[in-house]
Amino acid sequence: MSEERRFTREEADAMLPDLVPRLERLREARDVVIRSGERVRAGAVKNGGGREGSAYWESLRVLRAETEWLAREGIVLRDAENGLIDFPAERDGRPVFLCWKLGEDRVGWWHPPETGFSGRQPI
Repeated sequence: MSEERRFTREEADAMLPDLVPRLERLREARDVVIRSGERVRAGAVKNGGGREGSAYWESLRVLRAETEWLAREGIVLRDAENGLIDFPAERDGRPVFLCWKLGEDRVGWWHPPETGFSGRQPI
């Protein structure tokens, strides 16, 4: 088993230009799946889901691809709707998470693993 990647704030900030469009695609795909999932499943028996089915299946593909990319990079997706992610890091020799969400200019928060978003503290 490989050791978990640890990010510095600078490394996390450097990833933001790639993360923003990925998280936006992920959020959009999630919305399509939630919005159309039930209708597609009902229509799939008759016509494979039609046009809405195509969008649904493509959105599932996007969700899978983007979440797999995040996992390969060592980034933890916490909330797809809000684009909330954590970067594993260390602070004073202890494991912590650098916390960021869509709309923030840079990674400016951290929290211990046991507290989550509610325990965010400024860096």
